[in-house]
Amino acid sequence: MASIMNMDLVNVRLPMEDEGHLFRLSIREGVWTQIQNQEANAAHSDAMSLEQWKPQLGTGESGISFIDIEGKIILPGFVDAHMHLDKSFSLTSVENRSGTLEEAVRNYSSASPLFTKNEIKSRIMRSALQALSFGTTHVRTHLDFNLRASREVALRTIEAALEAKEALAPYISLQLFPMCPYNFMSLDVDAVEEALRMGVDGIGGAPHLSLTPKEDIDFIFKLAEKYDVPIDLHCDETDNPATRTIDHIALRTKSEGYSGRVTVDHLCALASMTDQDAHGIIERMVDARLKAVSLPAVNLYLQGRQDSFPVRRGVTRLKEIWEAGIPIAVASDNIHDPFHPFGRGDLLQIALIGSYAAHMGRPDDLRTLLRMITDVPAKVLGLTSYEVKAGNHANFIIIDGSTPEELFTMLPERRWVYSQGSFVRMAANKAEWQDKTLAHYWQEASENVSFHNHEFAKG
Repeated sequence: MASIMNMDLVNVRLPMEDEGHLFRLSIREGVWTQIQNQEANAAHSDAMSLEQWKPQLGTGESGISFIDIEGKIILPGFVDAHMHLDKSFSLTSVENRSGTLEEAVRNYSSASPLFTKNEIKSRIMRSALQALSFGTTHVRTHLDFNLRASREVALRTIEAALEAKEALAPYISLQLFPMCPYNFMSLDVDAVEEALRMGVDGIGGAPHLSLTPKEDIDFIFKLAEKYDVPIDLHCDETDNPATRTIDHIALRTKSEGYSGRVTVDHLCALASMTDQDAHGIIERMVDARLKAVSLPAVNLYLQGRQDSFPVRRGVTRLKEIWEAGIPIAVASDNIHDPFHPFGRGDLLQIALIGSYAAHMGRPDDLRTLLRMITDVPAKVLGLTSYEVKAGNHANFIIIDGSTPEELFTMLPERRWVYSQGSFVRMAANKAEWQDKTLAHYWQEASENVSFHNHEFAKG
């Protein structure tokens, strides 16, 4: 890996810390060693601009590179708390004509036995690298686990994901959460344990889709306790306000002593409930110390499909959950697959979509949204040594803007991404990686996924 371990960055803006000052930051051996207020425009005499400096230039005589950020923003690396990397870029193979969640689930389940391990691995690599290019340094991905097809099909995805995680470990950190199939008590449940023994990081599922949701939830908790792993569940991803698996999840979280180790995602049903019902559930979530993730882009796309007017949009009560003190992140979910035909793995874009959906446009809201893609999802993933603080590992993104307002208005393409001890992107096109191995991974994965629509090509 091309790497400059020792550097000082001057004229830095840290909106997550203090917007009233510029900062000088020091990195030694990939670790933050000093975060210091500085006088305005107090550049070092040897400092080069980001445009002038290149990793191959090496350090100065002191062994330290001095880089003038010129008032740009530095954020800790984005953390995407909910993706489906294995499904990404599968839309050309798996259609969804109705645009509903139900058809997406049905069609992907039917197609998954045909996907080779290499194809799944390539999709994971491509989408993870794309997220990295926009500044994401940590991802939690939920994995399809199609036991109804066969044990081999289910474990094929796990093998592909573990191989991709190992290959990408020097550049981006992946957490793997297989999704227990719903109504799975009659299936080969030992295969779920096999996945846990293989080394995945936690256990997931979508019990609200089950005919026996409470039994499914209880079994997931038993497995999680046996292997001492966290739980992350798709929860009440529906417009139906009567769907309330969240209540049983909160109950089991408290009774099993799993508070702080359970994450619930989507929570669309909350958006359809009365205020009284929703606020009661949110109080129970607080009591159980649940963590939460909202998926605004995909929920806006999928929900409300059966409504006439007015059409419900499905995005959970983002502000109310936040104001209740529950750590809630926003995340990407799906990229170019039957669940969501768009997306690119850019969390700044996702936060902007969340701001539209939740009416969060005030100055305080914008800063909250930045937290929802950085330190809050870091807590969801259980990350330590994450923030831009002395003693922590340096994983960060420099964005070509000077205020949160500018970031959300312009969505700057120019970003410099430093992950796992090196700059992996230097503001140029995201495919122009600084590391040769990364460039090879990108090219190989890109060749194995396609945007070509065979139906229209035939026409």
